[in-house]
Amino acid sequence: MKRSDAPPVTTDDLLFYLRCARRVYLDAHGDSRRRDRPGGFVEKLRADALEYRAEILKRFDITAIASSPHDWRTGAEETLHHMAEGVAAISGGVLVSEAADGRPLVGYPHVLVREEGVSCFGDWQYTPIDIRLGKKPKQEYQIVAAFHAELLSMVQCMWSDRAEIVLRSPSRPHRVDLEYRVPQMQKVLGRLLATLDRPEPPPYFISRSRCSLCPWLNDCRDRARSDRHLCLLPGVTLNRYRILEKLGLTTVEALADADPDRLAPFPEFGNGVIPQIQAQARAHRDAQPVPRAAHPHFTGDRFPSAPIELYFDIEAEPERGVDFLFGVLVVDREADRTTFHPCLAESPDQEAEAWGEFLALVEAHGDAPIFHFCEYEVETIQRLGEQFGVDRDRLQRIVTRCVDIHAWTVKTVVLPVEGYALKQIAGYLGFQWRDPTADGGQAVYWYDRWLRLGDRAALDAIAVYNEDDCRATWAIKDWLAGFLA
Repeated sequence: MKRSDAPPVTTDDLLFYLRCARRVYLDAHGDSRRRDRPGGFVEKLRADALEYRAEILKRFDITAIASSPHDWRTGAEETLHHMAEGVAAISGGVLVSEAADGRPLVGYPHVLVREEGVSCFGDWQYTPIDIRLGKKPKQEYQIVAAFHAELLSMVQCMWSDRAEIVLRSPSRPHRVDLEYRVPQMQKVLGRLLATLDRPEPPPYFISRSRCSLCPWLNDCRDRARSDRHLCLLPGVTLNRYRILEKLGLTTVEALADADPDRLAPFPEFGNGVIPQIQAQARAHRDAQPVPRAAHPHFTGDRFPSAPIELYFDIEAEPERGVDFLFGVLVVDREADRTTFHPCLAESPDQEAEAWGEFLALVEAHGDAPIFHFCEYEVETIQRLGEQFGVDRDRLQRIVTRCVDIHAWTVKTVVLPVEGYALKQIAGYLGFQWRDPTADGGQAVYWYDRWLRLGDRAALDAIAVYNEDDCRATWAIKDWLAGFLA
Protein backbone atom coordinates (compact mmCIF):
# COMPACT_ATOMS: atom_id res chain seq x y z
CA MET A 1 0.00 0.00 0.00
CA LYS A 2 1.30 3.45 -0.92
CA ARG A 3 1.60 5.83 2.02
CA SER A 4 -0.91 8.17 0.36
CA ASP A 5 -3.44 5.33 0.33
CA ALA A 6 -2.88 4.40 3.97
CA PRO A 7 -5.56 5.22 6.57
CA PRO A 8 -5.13 8.83 7.68
CA VAL A 9 -3.72 9.92 11.02
CA THR A 10 -6.42 12.08 12.55
CA THR A 11 -7.12 14.47 15.38
CA ASP A 12 -8.47 11.60 17.49
CA ASP A 13 -5.38 9.48 16.82
CA LEU A 14 -3.16 12.26 18.15
CA LEU A 15 -5.41 12.86 21.15
CA PHE A 16 -5.56 9.16 22.05
CA TYR A 17 -1.81 8.72 21.51
CA LEU A 18 -1.12 11.40 24.09
CA ARG A 19 -3.12 9.29 26.55
CA CYS A 20 -1.88 5.86 25.50
CA ALA A 21 0.35 4.80 22.60
CA ARG A 22 -0.99 1.25 22.77
CA ARG A 23 -4.55 2.39 22.14
CA VAL A 24 -3.68 4.06 18.83
CA TYR A 25 -1.79 0.97 17.69
CA LEU A 26 -4.69 -1.34 18.58
CA ASP A 27 -7.20 1.00 16.93
CA ALA A 28 -5.19 0.63 13.70
CA HIS A 29 -4.02 -3.00 13.87
CA GLY A 30 -5.84 -4.74 16.74
CA ASP A 31 -8.49 -7.44 16.58
CA SER A 32 -11.72 -5.44 16.64
CA ARG A 33 -13.50 -8.40 18.28
CA ARG A 34 -11.49 -7.71 21.43
CA ARG A 35 -12.53 -4.08 21.50
CA ASP A 36 -15.19 -3.25 24.10
CA ARG A 37 -18.44 -1.67 23.02
CA PRO A 38 -18.90 1.78 24.55
CA GLY A 39 -21.00 1.70 27.69
CA GLY A 40 -23.81 4.06 28.56
CA PHE A 41 -21.55 6.44 30.49
CA VAL A 42 -19.17 6.82 27.54
CA GLU A 43 -22.14 7.52 25.28
CA LYS A 44 -23.34 10.14 27.76
CA LEU A 45 -19.92 11.84 27.77
CA ARG A 46 -20.00 12.00 23.99
CA ALA A 47 -23.54 13.35 23.99
CA ASP A 48 -22.59 15.96 26.61
CA ALA A 49 -19.61 17.05 24.50
CA LEU A 50 -21.77 17.38 21.39
CA GLU A 51 -24.41 19.30 23.31
CA TYR A 52 -21.83 21.70 24.74
CA ARG A 53 -20.24 22.14 21.32
CA ALA A 54 -23.62 23.02 19.78
CA GLU A 55 -24.18 25.56 22.55
CA ILE A 56 -20.81 27.24 21.96
CA LEU A 57 -21.24 27.26 18.18
CA LYS A 58 -24.19 29.61 18.66
CA ARG A 59 -21.67 32.32 19.60
CA PHE A 60 -20.18 32.25 16.12
CA ASP A 61 -21.60 33.49 12.84
CA ILE A 62 -21.56 30.05 11.25
CA THR A 63 -22.10 30.55 7.54
CA ALA A 64 -20.86 27.18 6.28
CA ILE A 65 -20.81 23.58 7.47
CA ALA A 66 -18.46 21.02 5.95
CA SER A 67 -19.55 17.45 5.23
CA SER A 68 -19.41 14.43 7.53
CA PRO A 69 -15.95 13.71 8.95
CA HIS A 70 -16.38 10.08 7.87
CA ASP A 71 -15.82 11.28 4.30
CA TRP A 72 -12.70 13.30 4.96
CA ARG A 73 -11.74 13.86 1.32
CA THR A 74 -15.09 15.43 0.46
CA GLY A 75 -15.04 17.37 3.72
CA ALA A 76 -11.63 18.78 2.86
CA GLU A 77 -12.82 19.87 -0.59
CA GLU A 78 -15.86 21.61 0.87
CA THR A 79 -13.73 23.29 3.52
CA LEU A 80 -11.35 24.64 0.85
CA HIS A 81 -14.33 25.89 -1.15
CA HIS A 82 -15.77 27.77 1.85
CA MET A 83 -12.38 29.25 2.75
CA ALA A 84 -11.90 30.45 -0.81
CA GLU A 85 -15.31 32.13 -0.61
CA GLY A 86 -14.19 33.89 2.57
CA VAL A 87 -17.18 32.86 4.71
CA ALA A 88 -17.24 34.18 8.27
CA ALA A 89 -17.02 30.86 10.10
CA ILE A 90 -16.97 27.17 9.21
CA SER A 91 -18.05 24.40 11.55
CA GLY A 92 -17.08 20.79 10.93
CA GLY A 93 -14.16 21.82 8.76
CA VAL A 94 -11.62 19.23 7.56
CA LEU A 95 -7.94 20.11 7.11
CA VAL A 96 -5.73 17.73 5.14
CA SER A 97 -1.98 17.58 4.59
CA GLU A 98 0.54 14.77 4.59
CA ALA A 99 3.36 13.60 6.79
CA ALA A 100 6.95 13.45 5.60
CA ASP A 101 6.43 9.80 4.66
CA GLY A 102 3.37 10.66 2.55
CA ARG A 103 0.75 9.42 5.01
CA PRO A 104 -2.42 11.59 5.09
CA LEU A 105 -2.87 13.86 8.09
CA VAL A 106 -6.46 14.90 8.77
CA GLY A 107 -7.52 17.48 11.33
CA TYR A 108 -11.03 18.29 12.54
CA PRO A 109 -11.08 21.72 14.22
CA HIS A 110 -14.51 22.49 15.57
CA VAL A 111 -14.60 26.03 14.14
CA LEU A 112 -12.59 27.96 11.58
CA VAL A 113 -13.08 31.70 12.04
CA ARG A 114 -12.21 34.29 9.38
CA GLU A 115 -9.76 36.97 10.53
CA GLU A 116 -7.97 39.91 8.95
CA GLY A 117 -4.75 38.93 7.22
CA VAL A 118 -3.36 37.55 4.00
CA SER A 119 -3.52 34.00 2.65
CA CYS A 120 -3.60 32.21 -0.66
CA PHE A 121 -7.37 32.82 -0.68
CA GLY A 122 -7.17 36.62 -0.51
CA ASP A 123 -7.08 39.37 2.09
CA TRP A 124 -8.20 37.10 4.90
CA GLN A 125 -7.09 34.06 6.82
CA TYR A 126 -8.62 31.61 9.28
CA THR A 127 -8.03 30.74 12.94
CA PRO A 128 -8.77 27.26 14.31
CA ILE A 129 -10.86 26.97 17.49
CA ASP A 130 -11.44 23.75 19.43
CA ILE A 131 -14.31 23.29 21.90
CA ARG A 132 -13.67 21.03 24.87
CA LEU A 133 -15.93 19.98 27.70
CA GLY A 134 -13.02 20.03 30.17
CA LYS A 135 -12.35 22.87 32.57
CA LYS A 136 -8.57 23.07 32.07
CA PRO A 137 -6.43 23.51 28.93
CA LYS A 138 -4.78 20.10 29.24
CA GLN A 139 -1.54 19.50 27.39
CA GLU A 140 -3.29 17.04 25.06
CA TYR A 141 -5.84 19.68 24.07
CA GLN A 142 -3.09 22.21 23.34
CA ILE A 143 -1.05 19.80 21.25
CA VAL A 144 -4.13 18.91 19.18
CA ALA A 145 -4.82 22.63 18.70
CA ALA A 146 -1.23 23.04 17.49
CA PHE A 147 -1.82 20.16 15.05
CA HIS A 148 -4.83 22.02 13.64
CA ALA A 149 -2.84 25.25 13.40
CA GLU A 150 -0.06 23.60 11.41
CA LEU A 151 -2.45 21.84 9.04
CA LEU A 152 -4.31 25.12 8.53
CA SER A 153 -1.04 26.89 7.72
CA MET A 154 -0.37 24.38 4.95
CA VAL A 155 -3.90 24.72 3.59
CA GLN A 156 -4.01 28.53 3.51
CA CYS A 157 -0.32 29.00 2.64
CA MET A 158 0.17 31.27 5.61
CA TRP A 159 1.39 30.52 9.12
CA SER A 160 -1.46 30.55 11.60
CA ASP A 161 -0.17 32.50 14.57
CA ARG A 162 -3.23 31.85 16.72
CA ALA A 163 -5.22 28.84 17.90
CA GLU A 164 -7.76 28.83 20.70
CA ILE A 165 -9.56 26.35 22.95
CA VAL A 166 -12.99 27.11 24.38
CA LEU A 167 -13.45 25.35 27.72
CA ARG A 168 -16.28 25.16 30.21
CA SER A 169 -14.40 27.54 32.47
CA PRO A 170 -13.30 30.31 32.29
CA SER A 171 -15.57 31.98 29.75
CA ARG A 172 -12.66 33.46 27.79
CA PRO A 173 -10.98 31.12 25.27
CA HIS A 174 -7.51 29.78 26.07
CA ARG A 175 -4.94 30.97 23.57
CA VAL A 176 -2.38 28.28 22.74
CA ASP A 177 1.33 29.18 22.73
CA LEU A 178 2.03 27.86 19.24
CA GLU A 179 5.71 28.77 19.33
CA TYR A 180 6.08 26.24 22.15
CA ARG A 181 3.38 23.72 21.29
CA VAL A 182 4.00 23.21 17.55
CA PRO A 183 7.55 21.79 17.96
CA GLN A 184 6.22 19.66 20.80
CA MET A 185 3.39 18.43 18.58
CA GLN A 186 5.78 17.59 15.75
CA LYS A 187 7.84 15.35 18.04
CA VAL A 188 4.73 13.61 19.32
CA LEU A 189 3.43 13.13 15.78
CA GLY A 190 6.76 11.62 14.74
CA ARG A 191 6.57 9.11 17.59
CA LEU A 192 2.95 8.31 16.73
CA LEU A 193 3.85 7.53 13.09
CA ALA A 194 6.75 5.35 14.23
CA THR A 195 4.44 3.50 16.63
CA LEU A 196 2.01 2.67 13.82
CA ASP A 197 4.89 1.10 11.86
CA ARG A 198 5.92 -1.21 14.70
CA PRO A 199 5.50 -4.97 14.19
CA GLU A 200 4.11 -5.33 17.74
CA PRO A 201 2.00 -3.05 19.93
CA PRO A 202 3.64 -0.96 22.66
CA PRO A 203 3.71 -2.62 26.10
CA TYR A 204 0.63 -2.27 28.28
CA PHE A 205 0.43 -0.75 31.72
CA ILE A 206 -2.98 -0.41 33.30
CA SER A 207 -3.50 2.91 35.05
CA ARG A 208 -6.77 3.05 36.95
CA SER A 209 -7.43 6.73 36.21
CA ARG A 210 -6.22 6.80 32.61
CA CYS A 211 -7.56 3.50 31.31
CA SER A 212 -11.07 3.37 32.76
CA LEU A 213 -12.83 4.58 29.58
CA CYS A 214 -10.55 2.92 27.01
CA PRO A 215 -12.26 0.35 24.72
CA TRP A 216 -9.17 -1.87 24.94
CA LEU A 217 -9.11 -2.04 28.75
CA ASN A 218 -10.34 -5.62 29.00
CA ASP A 219 -7.90 -6.73 26.31
CA CYS A 220 -4.99 -5.28 28.29
CA ARG A 221 -6.38 -6.57 31.59
CA ASP A 222 -6.71 -10.12 30.23
CA ARG A 223 -3.08 -10.03 29.10
CA ALA A 224 -1.96 -8.57 32.42
CA ARG A 225 -3.75 -11.31 34.35
CA SER A 226 -2.23 -13.97 32.13
CA ASP A 227 1.24 -12.47 32.70
CA ARG A 228 0.58 -11.79 36.41
CA HIS A 229 1.82 -8.28 35.69
CA LEU A 230 2.69 -6.01 38.58
CA CYS A 231 0.46 -3.24 37.21
CA LEU A 232 -2.45 -5.19 38.73
CA LEU A 233 -1.05 -4.73 42.23
CA PRO A 234 -2.53 -1.75 44.11
CA GLY A 235 0.24 0.73 44.76
CA VAL A 236 2.37 -0.15 41.72
CA THR A 237 2.29 3.05 39.67
CA LEU A 238 4.03 3.45 36.33
CA ASN A 239 6.94 5.37 37.89
CA ARG A 240 7.38 2.70 40.56
CA TYR A 241 7.19 -0.06 37.98
CA ARG A 242 9.97 1.55 35.93
CA ILE A 243 12.20 1.42 38.99
CA LEU A 244 11.25 -2.19 39.68
CA GLU A 245 12.08 -3.01 36.05
CA LYS A 246 15.57 -1.54 36.42
CA LEU A 247 16.07 -3.60 39.58
CA GLY A 248 14.85 -6.78 37.89
CA LEU A 249 11.87 -7.06 40.25
CA THR A 250 9.17 -7.66 37.67
CA THR A 251 7.33 -10.64 39.17
CA VAL A 252 5.04 -10.88 42.17
CA GLU A 253 7.41 -13.38 43.79
CA ALA A 254 10.49 -11.21 43.25
CA LEU A 255 8.80 -8.15 44.74
CA ALA A 256 7.41 -10.10 47.69
CA ASP A 257 10.84 -11.48 48.63
CA ALA A 258 12.97 -8.43 47.74
CA ASP A 259 15.31 -6.87 50.26
CA PRO A 260 13.58 -3.58 51.27
CA ASP A 261 16.98 -1.86 51.27
CA ARG A 262 17.07 -2.14 47.47
CA LEU A 263 13.98 0.07 47.22
CA ALA A 264 14.75 2.45 50.07
CA PRO A 265 16.98 4.88 48.05
CA PHE A 266 14.12 5.80 45.70
CA PRO A 267 11.75 8.63 46.73
CA GLU A 268 8.89 6.88 44.94
CA PHE A 269 9.02 4.20 47.64
CA GLY A 270 9.12 6.57 50.61
CA ASN A 271 6.47 7.31 53.24
CA GLY A 272 5.87 3.70 54.18
CA VAL A 273 5.22 2.44 50.63
CA ILE A 274 7.73 -0.46 50.79
CA PRO A 275 6.04 -2.59 53.49
CA GLN A 276 2.61 -1.88 51.98
CA ILE A 277 3.58 -2.86 48.45
CA GLN A 278 5.47 -5.95 49.57
CA ALA A 279 2.53 -7.06 51.71
CA GLN A 280 0.35 -6.64 48.63
CA ALA A 281 2.75 -8.81 46.62
CA ARG A 282 2.72 -11.50 49.33
CA ALA A 283 -1.10 -11.52 49.36
CA HIS A 284 -1.10 -12.08 45.59
CA ARG A 285 1.69 -14.65 45.71
CA ASP A 286 -0.06 -16.73 48.34
CA ALA A 287 -3.65 -15.91 47.21
CA GLN A 288 -4.44 -15.20 50.86
CA PRO A 289 -5.41 -12.15 52.95
CA VAL A 290 -2.52 -10.76 54.96
CA PRO A 291 -3.36 -9.11 58.31
CA ARG A 292 -1.97 -5.64 58.85
CA ALA A 293 -0.31 -4.61 62.09
CA ALA A 294 -2.81 -3.96 64.87
CA HIS A 295 -4.25 -0.44 64.99
CA PRO A 296 -5.61 0.95 68.28
CA HIS A 297 -8.94 1.87 66.65
CA PHE A 298 -9.40 -0.83 64.03
CA THR A 299 -9.56 -3.93 66.24
CA GLY A 300 -12.06 -6.76 66.57
CA ASP A 301 -13.34 -5.74 69.98
CA ARG A 302 -14.17 -2.27 68.62
CA PHE A 303 -15.92 -3.44 65.47
CA PRO A 304 -19.57 -2.32 65.65
CA SER A 305 -22.34 -4.90 65.69
CA ALA A 306 -26.04 -4.58 66.51
CA PRO A 307 -29.35 -6.46 66.11
CA ILE A 308 -30.39 -3.94 63.45
CA GLU A 309 -27.80 -2.54 61.04
CA LEU A 310 -28.14 -0.02 58.21
CA TYR A 311 -26.14 -0.18 54.97
CA PHE A 312 -26.05 3.10 53.08
CA ASP A 313 -25.02 4.08 49.55
CA ILE A 314 -25.55 7.26 47.48
CA GLU A 315 -25.93 7.77 43.72
CA ALA A 316 -25.03 11.25 42.47
CA GLU A 317 -24.97 13.21 39.21
CA PRO A 318 -21.92 15.52 39.40
CA GLU A 319 -22.76 17.54 36.29
CA ARG A 320 -26.17 18.49 37.66
CA GLY A 321 -24.82 18.75 41.20
CA VAL A 322 -27.49 16.48 42.65
CA ASP A 323 -27.44 13.46 44.96
CA PHE A 324 -30.49 11.70 43.61
CA LEU A 325 -30.64 8.40 45.49
CA PHE A 326 -30.01 7.67 49.17
CA GLY A 327 -30.26 3.88 49.37
CA VAL A 328 -30.58 2.23 52.79
CA LEU A 329 -30.66 -1.52 53.40
CA VAL A 330 -32.11 -2.33 56.84
CA VAL A 331 -30.76 -5.65 58.15
CA ASP A 332 -32.74 -7.05 61.09
CA ARG A 333 -30.57 -9.93 62.31
CA GLU A 334 -32.97 -11.09 65.01
CA ALA A 335 -35.91 -11.36 62.63
CA ASP A 336 -33.63 -12.56 59.80
CA ARG A 337 -35.16 -9.93 57.51
CA THR A 338 -33.80 -7.28 55.13
CA THR A 339 -35.64 -4.30 53.67
CA PHE A 340 -34.27 -1.92 51.04
CA HIS A 341 -35.41 1.72 51.03
CA PRO A 342 -34.56 3.77 47.90
CA CYS A 343 -34.96 7.42 48.95
CA LEU A 344 -35.14 8.76 45.40
CA ALA A 345 -35.29 12.21 43.82
CA GLU A 346 -37.08 11.58 40.53
CA SER A 347 -36.00 15.07 39.45
CA PRO A 348 -33.15 17.25 40.72
CA ASP A 349 -35.57 19.62 42.46
CA GLN A 350 -36.74 16.70 44.64
CA GLU A 351 -33.32 16.26 46.25
CA ALA A 352 -34.44 17.92 49.51
CA GLU A 353 -37.45 15.61 49.71
CA ALA A 354 -35.30 12.49 49.20
CA TRP A 355 -32.81 13.81 51.77
CA GLY A 356 -35.60 14.33 54.31
CA GLU A 357 -36.88 10.80 53.68
CA PHE A 358 -33.37 9.48 54.37
CA LEU A 359 -33.08 11.45 57.63
CA ALA A 360 -36.43 10.14 58.86
CA LEU A 361 -35.44 6.58 58.04
CA VAL A 362 -32.08 6.56 59.82
CA GLU A 363 -33.53 8.38 62.84
CA ALA A 364 -36.31 5.80 63.07
CA HIS A 365 -33.51 3.30 63.78
CA GLY A 366 -31.68 5.57 66.19
CA ASP A 367 -29.36 2.95 67.70
CA ALA A 368 -28.39 1.17 64.50
CA PRO A 369 -24.86 1.63 63.10
CA ILE A 370 -24.79 3.02 59.56
CA PHE A 371 -22.28 1.12 57.44
CA HIS A 372 -21.07 2.67 54.17
CA PHE A 373 -18.13 2.29 51.78
CA CYS A 374 -15.70 5.24 51.48
CA GLU A 375 -16.00 8.74 52.86
CA TYR A 376 -18.39 10.20 50.25
CA GLU A 377 -21.51 9.26 52.20
CA VAL A 378 -20.41 11.07 55.40
CA GLU A 379 -19.15 14.07 53.44
CA THR A 380 -22.52 14.27 51.69
CA ILE A 381 -24.46 14.00 54.97
CA GLN A 382 -22.47 16.93 56.34
CA ARG A 383 -22.75 18.98 53.15
CA LEU A 384 -26.47 18.46 52.67
CA GLY A 385 -27.07 19.00 56.38
CA GLU A 386 -25.59 22.48 56.05
CA GLN A 387 -27.31 23.09 52.71
CA PHE A 388 -30.77 22.24 54.04
CA GLY A 389 -30.32 23.72 57.50
CA VAL A 390 -30.24 20.59 59.67
CA ASP A 391 -29.42 21.21 63.33
CA ARG A 392 -25.73 20.48 63.96
CA ASP A 393 -26.32 18.28 67.01
CA ARG A 394 -28.89 16.27 65.09
CA LEU A 395 -26.48 15.89 62.19
CA GLN A 396 -23.62 14.90 64.48
CA ARG A 397 -25.68 12.13 66.06
CA ILE A 398 -26.08 10.60 62.60
CA VAL A 399 -22.45 11.07 61.61
CA THR A 400 -21.14 9.39 64.79
CA ARG A 401 -23.13 6.27 63.87
CA CYS A 402 -21.44 5.99 60.47
CA VAL A 403 -18.83 3.26 59.97
CA ASP A 404 -16.62 3.38 56.86
CA ILE A 405 -16.10 -0.25 55.81
CA HIS A 406 -13.51 0.78 53.23
CA ALA A 407 -11.38 2.45 55.92
CA TRP A 408 -11.72 -0.60 58.19
CA THR A 409 -10.67 -2.91 55.34
CA VAL A 410 -7.57 -1.04 54.18
CA LYS A 411 -6.40 -0.48 57.76
CA THR A 412 -6.71 -4.09 58.88
CA VAL A 413 -6.04 -6.43 55.93
CA VAL A 414 -4.16 -6.75 52.65
CA LEU A 415 -6.24 -8.63 50.09
CA PRO A 416 -5.16 -10.39 46.87
CA VAL A 417 -7.21 -7.97 44.78
CA GLU A 418 -6.48 -5.59 41.91
CA GLY A 419 -7.87 -2.63 43.81
CA TYR A 420 -9.80 -1.71 46.91
CA ALA A 421 -12.99 -0.50 45.24
CA LEU A 422 -16.29 -1.98 46.38
CA LYS A 423 -16.70 -4.23 43.33
CA GLN A 424 -13.18 -5.59 43.54
CA ILE A 425 -13.33 -6.47 47.23
CA ALA A 426 -16.88 -7.86 47.22
CA GLY A 427 -16.15 -9.73 43.99
CA TYR A 428 -13.14 -11.37 45.61
CA LEU A 429 -15.43 -12.50 48.43
CA GLY A 430 -17.84 -14.05 45.92
CA PHE A 431 -20.55 -11.38 45.83
CA GLN A 432 -22.22 -10.87 42.45
CA TRP A 433 -24.16 -7.85 41.17
CA ARG A 434 -27.38 -8.67 39.37
CA ASP A 435 -26.19 -6.48 36.49
CA PRO A 436 -22.41 -7.05 36.23
CA THR A 437 -22.03 -4.05 33.87
CA ALA A 438 -23.55 -1.58 36.35
CA ASP A 439 -21.34 0.99 38.03
CA GLY A 440 -21.49 4.60 39.15
CA GLY A 441 -20.99 5.92 35.63
CA GLN A 442 -23.74 3.70 34.28
CA ALA A 443 -26.07 4.97 37.05
CA VAL A 444 -25.39 8.54 35.89
CA TYR A 445 -26.26 7.48 32.33
CA TRP A 446 -29.46 5.81 33.51
CA TYR A 447 -30.53 8.87 35.51
CA ASP A 448 -29.89 11.12 32.52
CA ARG A 449 -31.94 8.72 30.38
CA TRP A 450 -34.79 8.88 32.90
CA LEU A 451 -34.75 12.68 32.94
CA ARG A 452 -34.62 13.01 29.15
CA LEU A 453 -36.83 10.12 28.03
CA GLY A 454 -38.88 9.17 31.08
CA ASP A 455 -37.57 5.61 30.86
CA ARG A 456 -38.83 4.01 34.09
CA ALA A 457 -36.71 0.92 33.45
CA ALA A 458 -33.59 3.09 33.77
CA LEU A 459 -34.75 4.34 37.15
CA ASP A 460 -35.50 0.79 38.30
CA ALA A 461 -32.02 -0.32 37.18
CA ILE A 462 -30.44 2.36 39.37
CA ALA A 463 -32.36 1.13 42.42
CA VAL A 464 -31.28 -2.48 41.77
CA TYR A 465 -27.65 -1.41 41.39
CA ASN A 466 -27.77 0.72 44.54
CA GLU A 467 -29.32 -2.10 46.56
CA ASP A 468 -26.59 -4.45 45.35
CA ASP A 469 -23.97 -1.91 46.45
CA CYS A 470 -25.55 -1.90 49.92
CA ARG A 471 -25.62 -5.69 50.01
CA ALA A 472 -22.00 -5.84 48.84
CA THR A 473 -21.04 -3.54 51.73
CA TRP A 474 -22.91 -5.89 54.05
CA ALA A 475 -21.00 -8.90 52.63
CA ILE A 476 -17.65 -7.18 53.20
CA LYS A 477 -18.65 -6.11 56.73
CA ASP A 478 -19.64 -9.64 57.75
CA TRP A 479 -16.47 -11.14 56.28
CA LEU A 480 -14.31 -8.51 57.94
CA ALA A 481 -16.00 -9.04 61.30
CA GLY A 482 -15.09 -12.72 61.11
CA PHE A 483 -11.56 -11.94 59.98
CA LEU A 484 -10.96 -9.49 62.83
CA ALA A 485 -12.42 -11.91 65.36
